[in-house]
Amino acid sequence: MEIESLAAALEREHREIDEGIGAFTADPSSRERDRRPLTRAIHALRRHIYLEEEFLFPSLYAAGLGTPVLLMLREHAQMWTTLDSLEAEPDIGAALTLCRRLTVQLLHHNLKEEKILYPEVDRVTPEPVAERLRAFLDSGELPQGWVCERART
Repeated sequence: MEIESLAAALEREHREIDEGIGAFTADPSSRERDRRPLTRAIHALRRHIYLEEEFLFPSLYAAGLGTPVLLMLREHAQMWTTLDSLEAEPDIGAALTLCRRLTVQLLHHNLKEEKILYPEVDRVTPEPVAERLRAFLDSGELPQGWVCERART
């Protein structure tokens, strides 16, 4: 069995996160909307941001991709703020508005990652880091209290 590349695994996570948000926003019952798909998508996106910042970005930065990495860090902070707002928002209408904002943020962000950074991931990530990342992709959890780099201030 062929092992999925790191880039392919990361792109798959993008699609799964998008699907979770889509499942929440497409729910036809506006008053009794099921938040579980959204909750899972929020958790998955926070975990995805963690693995990028902790495992991928240092190698990409060292390989000369500092400018796009810095842009991704800034965008992660913007998304993190949107995620915080979504988790705290009890009103369905406001949550849907925040989901639309997040969807636009992800659309632009993911496209850049997939076209600029991910093609380099398998080439520049040292094998020990790649092994840790693969293990994390399989079963890793976001550390309690972790916040993305640019949202820590």
